[in-house]
Amino acid sequence: MPDGRLVKGAARRRDILDAALRLIGREGLGAITQRRVADEAGVPASAVLYYFASVDALLVTALREVNDRYVADLATVATLADLARLLADGDRAGLAAEYDLFLLAARRDDLRSELERWDAELGALCARLAPGRPAVLVAVVNGLYLQATLTGLDEAGALAVLEAAAR
Repeated sequence: MPDGRLVKGAARRRDILDAALRLIGREGLGAITQRRVADEAGVPASAVLYYFASVDALLVTALREVNDRYVADLATVATLADLARLLADGDRAGLAAEYDLFLLAARRDDLRSELERWDAELGALCARLAPGRPAVLVAVVNGLYLQATLTGLDEAGALAVLEAAAR
């Protein structure tokens, strides 16, 4: 039986991460402060720095967790239809937050490995799905994620684009 304090602590940490992602999705990285995240999570401001060494550590953790989820999602994809479903499944605010975190990683050498990890996993998937055109499919998938962030994406439209890119 797990210690109740550990369960409560893990839940509070998760609430803080989720609050940060909601704030980033609505207002961008500039909205992230200890007080704003705490207010969004419904916790005391001190809780943010109790669970994360700094606001930057919170952002880095959020980036890594988002990337972990994306990489795990890619592992479930067996066909272009699966990939289209995955692409069309995200909510725009969540995708915007994730894009902001990926752009943060693009600007920081210490986080670049997260982008490289995403690129390697996506590249491996695209090599399986489109052996003759993996680089084209990688570019298209990244573009479709951006499109999903901007306007949303329907599964059928995404599949049509993916199939055209894979030919």
